Amino acid sequence: MKTKKSFDCVEMMHEGALRIYEETKDMTQAEELAYWRRMNELARKKYPGLRTLDHTNAAAQ
Repeated sequence: MKTKKSFDCVEMMHEGALRIYEETKDMTQAEELAYWRRMNELARKKYPGLRTLDHTNAAAQ
């Protein structure tokens, strides 16, 4: 008996990666860095409750 999946996580991940690739493929390194900084800032505003990771102690954890 086959079940129909209503959500495919891997497909969603691939679609997101393709969208980002299309948005950044013609950017210079500096433009892409600005893009990722902008996306980071938007994510921090959208999800302010997410904890920040102290990168200096990340390896020790």
